[in-house]
Amino acid sequence: MGNRALITGITGQDGSYLAEHLLNENYEVYGLARWTSTSNEDRIEHVSDNIHIITGDLTDQTSLDRAIETADPDEVYHLGALSFVPESFTQPITTADVTGLGTTRMLEAIRRYNPDIRFYQAGTSEMFGNAPDERQSIDTRFYPRSPYGVSKLYAYWMTINYREAHDMYATNGILFNHESPRRGKQFVTRKITRAAARIALDKQDELRLGNLDAKRDWGHARDYVKAMHLMLQQDDPDDYVVGTGEHHTVRECARIAFDEVGLDWQEFVTIDEKYFRATEVDALKADPSRAKQKLKWEPKISFEEMIREMVQKDLADLQSNE
Repeated sequence: MGNRALITGITGQDGSYLAEHLLNENYEVYGLARWTSTSNEDRIEHVSDNIHIITGDLTDQTSLDRAIETADPDEVYHLGALSFVPESFTQPITTADVTGLGTTRMLEAIRRYNPDIRFYQAGTSEMFGNAPDERQSIDTRFYPRSPYGVSKLYAYWMTINYREAHDMYATNGILFNHESPRRGKQFVTRKITRAAARIALDKQDELRLGNLDAKRDWGHARDYVKAMHLMLQQDDPDDYVVGTGEHHTVRECARIAFDEVGLDWQEFVTIDEKYFRATEVDALKADPSRAKQKLKWEPKISFEEMIREMVQKDLADLQSNE
């Protein structure tokens, strides 16, 4: 196998960590990014001299065909999507087009150019939604509860269809929640850590949250991109669930974040019903046994370490901008 990779969504959290990891593995890295009038490359600025950016759009087949031809990759890591769950309820059609059909367009671009390219599809625990099992494995019944989850499920089955119909090396990684200091500010973990830092610096008075009892299996994105890479190094394609096998509540996240700045979270957090989902997912916890057994992958960074790291980065960023 060669060492050329194309990453869609390279400017996002996962894309930036994956680019770093692949560069450390001596890959030539290409990234697909949407054209914007203002820069959205903050997360990859530190490696920008070592990667090749190709502009394109997951809703435009021609641009994806061109990206595959330009990069001529051995591996494609398809991370690009509209991934903010609450927004998928207000933009269900766009979410389906970008997240669902965008995957099909990328698979079709690969099939037509070179079906030997290895393809990774970024799945999500949101595909399980209200699944009945206490822990979710690759054999758990899917029950998505958002347009985002439904769109990802379509992409999951399309990946399998291309694998079976066209004999392509196409694999799904169903990654449970993974966070980092590079997480978008609208996501709940980053919303909490940033608020804790801002309150500690007297820049904010309170934090408004929705369901404090929601439980998620949270890991660090830096760990999870290594699992993505390992999936495409196996002899045969397969599908994997990636997570820690533990879950934590939003309440725990708030407690740790505020503790990191020496504050009691209960004095600053207010429940606001507008942050509850239209269809709530109460608890998700991974069964990553297949990934651990076949990929020899293990998460290294604990939930508490991750939240404290995020708070410290938010503090540093806020103080440097004063």
